Amino acid sequence: MKLATYKDGSRDGQLLVVSRDLTSAHYATGIAERLQQLLDDWGFISPQLQDLYDSLNQGRTRHAFAFDPKQCMAPLPRAYQWVDGSAYLNHVELVRRARNAEVPASFYTDPLMYQGGSDDFLGPMEAVVCASEAFGIDFEAEIAVITGDVQMGASPGQALDGIRLVMLANDVSLRQLIPAELAKGFGFVQSKPATAFSPVAVTLDELAGVWDQGRLNLALQSCWNGRQVGLCQAGPEMSFHFGELIAHICKTRNVRAGSVVGSGTVSNKDWSHGYSCIAEKRAIETIQNGQPSTEFMKYGDTIRIDMKGADGHSVFGAIDQVIVAPA
Repeated sequence: MKLATYKDGSRDGQLLVVSRDLTSAHYATGIAERLQQLLDDWGFISPQLQDLYDSLNQGRTRHAFAFDPKQCMAPLPRAYQWVDGSAYLNHVELVRRARNAEVPASFYTDPLMYQGGSDDFLGPMEAVVCASEAFGIDFEAEIAVITGDVQMGASPGQALDGIRLVMLANDVSLRQLIPAELAKGFGFVQSKPATAFSPVAVTLDELAGVWDQGRLNLALQSCWNGRQVGLCQAGPEMSFHFGELIAHICKTRNVRAGSVVGSGTVSNKDWSHGYSCIAEKRAIETIQNGQPSTEFMKYGDTIRIDMKGADGHSVFGAIDQVIVAPA
């Protein structure tokens, strides 16, 4: 099934079920008001929502309405946890090669992850507000999953069983703030503003044939200012699948229902697929020409992130954002 959260004036919004083709929706009122309720009681609530989803797709619901992504918050507007990985090692290799740095051997056996802010996610069409263009504004097109409860010490296989929903993410980075923060040896804070997510999150059964043991075998499209700059294959070059990422978090603690885990920037070794973040494009330019020539995003720039299924239709709906200065 496909789920979304509509704005209703509250912090957590109103849960809806969305049709497979993303054209119609129905409030989940009477079954669950918010997505976190579903995640907390998945076994009891999800079959009821599945029945509503089936009825919606068959045109048998009385109160369906046209689905409008502009009214969407993030599917889970605020979460108990947001942990992002760097599961595409080609991205790490490119960025480090551009500055003549080696990739530590441990990166190939142990996932690189950081814990970000989860109290203020952005909806798919909400503006990215940034105090200064000088911060080096960059988009990052990613895949993300939402989990149920996963116990401490879970194996990668067990962690896969804890995945409830899949969605897209724009994990915005402020590149010019990153070096000083990392130099402190304590991770990102200011350089990672609010993350945006796709209009809908989908269950794994909706991804039959393309979900392969924690990897999503579809192309992730990034369009910057209306021009396609990336059509990167998300599955084959994901060095650590989502089960491995979740198991990494679970090594020393439980992961609770409502945790969001990101893949990191989707990246391919074949440069003809383009790029899912500007930093990677600049790294390629540095490798080829000795210095980057592509600038970071400016006020008024737009970024659209989408993923099409085999039928050519959007699976999750598109993230479509504009960069703006504070009001």
